[in-house]
Amino acid sequence: MTRIDAKFAALKAEGKKAFVSYVMAGDPDYDASLEIVKGLPAAGVDIIELGLPFTDPMADGPTIQLAGQRALESGMTLQKTLDLAAEFRKEDDTTPIVLMGYYNPIYSRGVDTFLADAKAAGIDGLIVVDLPPEEDSELCIPAQNAGLNFIRLATPTTDDKRLPTVLQNTSGFVYYVSVTGVTGAAEAEAGDVGPEVARIKSKTDLPVIVGFGINTPEKSETIATIADGAVVGSAIVKKIGDGESTADVLAFVKTLADGAHRA
Repeated sequence: MTRIDAKFAALKAEGKKAFVSYVMAGDPDYDASLEIVKGLPAAGVDIIELGLPFTDPMADGPTIQLAGQRALESGMTLQKTLDLAAEFRKEDDTTPIVLMGYYNPIYSRGVDTFLADAKAAGIDGLIVVDLPPEEDSELCIPAQNAGLNFIRLATPTTDDKRLPTVLQNTSGFVYYVSVTGVTGAAEAEAGDVGPEVARIKSKTDLPVIVGFGINTPEKSETIATIADGAVVGSAIVKKIGDGESTADVLAFVKTLADGAHRA
């Protein structure tokens, strides 16, 4: 059982929904990013999605693209991202970390080396948005064999014919992207999301977490009510990009987490 599996089991026992936060590793720099990440669990975050900076983040909107640029300009690398996770693990051995990014840096490092290093650093799962299920032998299956969850995205365009393919090697949870387009582009609407979550849940026993377009405590609560939890990324990353203090960023995160936990 991974930390992700254990976290969902604990939340289920408590009758609570999950709150997942996304931050870009190294934004605005390593030290500030580490301070924020260390503060997320106390702010109510159940699972941390840690963005891996990349030069061509095709699924991300302007807010997260800029965060990646800030991180890269500050000298952030894949190795430093793993170092950050390992540093976090010195104080917290229970909060799951999902590394979210693109395949190129992983491929450049070498899959076997990367998986061994990620496991050693305390990474629990991967979301690699540019590797479709047809490429599962490339990273997904080796990751599962190494003890890491491989989390797949389902979207409004994932129809009934495609869904079984998306789900076949997914583990940890299913990430439902609530809107078409890039991160931060539109707001999630419960009326649209609810039937889709129900459709996915009818095909899998995995938790279904909804992300993209959630930017307020109220929206976090509404979406968590119809899913197993909510993900917020761009709204948090924007606070960091605006230069708000760590305390203010974490206070905002707590309002979002409280919303999801009220569901």
